[in-house]
Amino acid sequence: MRKGVKVAIVSGVFAAMVGGAGYGGYNFVTALNGDGAANAEQRTGPPGADEVEKTTEKFFAAWEKGDAATASSYTNNAVDAEAVFASFVDTARIADVRIEPGKPTGTGGRTVPFSVAATVSYEGKSKKLAYKSRLTVVRGKTTGRALVDWKPSVVHPELKAGDRLFLGEAAAPPIEAVDRDGTVLTKEKYPSLGPVLDTLRERYGADAGGAPGVELGIRHTSTNAGDTTLLTLAEGKAGKLETTLSARVQAAAEKAVKKYSESSVVALQPSTGQVLAVANHRADDFNAAFQGELPPGSTMKIITAAMLIDNGVTSMNGPAPCPDTATWQSQTFKNLPGLKADEGASLANSFMRSCNTAFIKLIDEQPLTDESLTEEAQERFGIGRDDWKTGIVSMDGKVPPSGGPNRAANAIGQGDVLMNPLNMASVTATAITGRFRQPYLVSPELDDRDLATAKGLSAGTSSQLKQMMRLTATQGTAATVMNGLTGDIGAKTGSAEIDGQATADSWFTGFRGDVAAAAMSEGGGRGGEAAGPMVVEVLRAGG
Repeated sequence: MRKGVKVAIVSGVFAAMVGGAGYGGYNFVTALNGDGAANAEQRTGPPGADEVEKTTEKFFAAWEKGDAATASSYTNNAVDAEAVFASFVDTARIADVRIEPGKPTGTGGRTVPFSVAATVSYEGKSKKLAYKSRLTVVRGKTTGRALVDWKPSVVHPELKAGDRLFLGEAAAPPIEAVDRDGTVLTKEKYPSLGPVLDTLRERYGADAGGAPGVELGIRHTSTNAGDTTLLTLAEGKAGKLETTLSARVQAAAEKAVKKYSESSVVALQPSTGQVLAVANHRADDFNAAFQGELPPGSTMKIITAAMLIDNGVTSMNGPAPCPDTATWQSQTFKNLPGLKADEGASLANSFMRSCNTAFIKLIDEQPLTDESLTEEAQERFGIGRDDWKTGIVSMDGKVPPSGGPNRAANAIGQGDVLMNPLNMASVTATAITGRFRQPYLVSPELDDRDLATAKGLSAGTSSQLKQMMRLTATQGTAATVMNGLTGDIGAKTGSAEIDGQATADSWFTGFRGDVAAAAMSEGGGRGGEAAGPMVVEVLRAGG
């Protein structure tokens, strides 16, 4: 939202509560003296069912009554909790709070789901508020008391540490975001688009021609996400915002990521750079598909192969021997288990089989330097210059010059190289068309943005990269997962080893006709095991 609009702002998280019945008739002095305080014998171990019931009963009663001090005393972070509860009594103006606890769940029955019903009032306007949340009861480390484990999400599931709530006229008008064919896009139908739509509203609400309403909402201070509306007290006028997304492809992306935890996928149109879909399945709301920064593994070999070809080191049918090991400045690199050595391999063969050692051995050839991969990424693929303007917050890749062992590691997508699915989908699009077209989600004509440019690839280099990706999809490491896709297809698999992580991150990028897609799954294993199926599902929908 834009600055300068008069709204009520509070620090902390959403909670609330003046007035109230239900549990509200409790005598809290008695409660505090009778729940295992200093005079009683200190208990140990996880709280029992009786303690869970008593603690939640007293916590809910204080919450309903609007007694911030007492409610917070039943948490394991009374200072933060009291500040939250106290601030929302006056600022959020939430009254008539009723809390209905559900049946305890989880280990030992210490997690309690509950529903909240209340009324929000502002300048003569009132509206009912209802939502569900949950809390967990733990043993206090120093007191031995059974306490609510304090998290902002206890008082509302949308809240996180550092968030603020506002009540008043919204700083940005609502939007009606539509896809490339005019289909309305909502966060209810496409959950991954929730943070994206919030950001689009913040950035383009005024430009879309709408008028602001009166809202209770959350301002997220810990991420780049736009504000989240919790309740609309007075409807504003929604402005229509056209996006490049495809509802059909977006639906496939949403379905695909749900099958794998901590996963993200992006699809775009190589001929235009327009983003067709963006989806995430994560424990947080972070848009890792656009903003993530992780090593992309062997998908990086697309750029490395282009560097080798452009610098005359080898060609698709030229030599790229694949030994069992390769040593670069005292560090030894190996291939994935099961890959047979082939000293007579061509670049196409080593590419489609994803031979690490072939690429490691070739980076020592003249005229390559520590800067060669960086120059290829920036000048040919538009990667790593921090100048993309997609319409929302995005990271455009990092391929820094590296000396020592990391020069070799960078060539196979490890070391200092950082990417996200948006970057790798763009890399594939550039590889198969020869032109870099900066990805975007909203037309630059709406706000006169200047899109990033790059030289792109020669017709010869592009042709060789596309053919090697075709071979990978039909005969190489991607053949199994791509089997069944019709049309002109190509792919590159990748897996990235992460320090301290037992299983590698899964990466995959591919194309089918005029659709390019890329996906990653943290801890998903080899490229074809998690990321590959996601990309295939999206490519099938886009064809």
